[in-house]
Amino acid sequence: MNNRRRLVIALGASALGVSLQAIAEAPKIYRIGILSTRHGPYAQEFRDELQTLGYAVGQNISFLTRFTERQLERFPALAAELVAEKVDVILAPSTPAAQAAQKATSTIPIVFLNVTDPVGSGFVKSLAQPGYNMTGLSHINAELAAKRLEILKDFFPKASRVAVLTSGEPIERPQLEQVQIGAKALGIKLEMAQVLRREDFESVSKRLRGWRANAILVIDSLTNSYNGKLLADFAGQVKLPTMSARNTYTDDGLLISYGANGGAMYRRAAHFVDKILKGAKPTDLPAELPTRYELVINLKTAKALGIKFPHSLLQRADRVIE
Repeated sequence: MNNRRRLVIALGASALGVSLQAIAEAPKIYRIGILSTRHGPYAQEFRDELQTLGYAVGQNISFLTRFTERQLERFPALAAELVAEKVDVILAPSTPAAQAAQKATSTIPIVFLNVTDPVGSGFVKSLAQPGYNMTGLSHINAELAAKRLEILKDFFPKASRVAVLTSGEPIERPQLEQVQIGAKALGIKLEMAQVLRREDFESVSKRLRGWRANAILVIDSLTNSYNGKLLADFAGQVKLPTMSARNTYTDDGLLISYGANGGAMYRRAAHFVDKILKGAKPTDLPAELPTRYELVINLKTAKALGIKFPHSLLQRADRVIE
């Protein structure tokens, strides 16, 4: 074998060695599946928090998103798609999303958030010891439902008849149970109603006028959350103050909201995902309750309704929309 041929073979072997070494040293790109109704207002906070934890899209993580576009019946099929893609972890930011993910897989880790009752829903055996392939955060809406009614009464002491706007989703039941208990203690009468589309305005407003409603309590659900602007328009038409569960509702124009800080929950969910990608099992990661709650008041809406809050009440707010 001549020297030139030996040199070519040596260079080829050297290049192959470098190529194999580069492949061996290349970081794994983890695949995070996101199962949701839409690109929510806090999705970017989840991604930003992952970035602070050392993750970068295209370098060590990628996102596979599946949105139902407000069609809740699509959750099972989209969850199955993420499982077929063999993602490393699924983020499920609602009870229906978590239910669909749970039915689709018992092995892929699932991080849930915005779930009312993780234990009652069967997602975990207990908060301290999840026991399955799921863990995450609850926004404890059921426990806060009566508190919202109490705050509403603080702001409007004369409110004795409160219209409760529901969407008919099963996840509302625990909230409704607590609202009924709270209403009895506060001496408030309740009237259930549904405003799911603009065509409902006339019939429901007629009912509430006939019933002499003083205020509106919006029960939290996926449907109501993405109908926020519609519900704000309805409340403006009937000229009634509203209490709701998330600051996204007040951002959409409803008057007052009280609940867990959504951004903080999404950022915390990123830490669950980080631990799982580093080898932790969901069963070893206790599910958590919110650590930050927000009372938000929309003063633009208050002005439109002709409502002037005393300074003492405004001081209670964590955020005021002006």
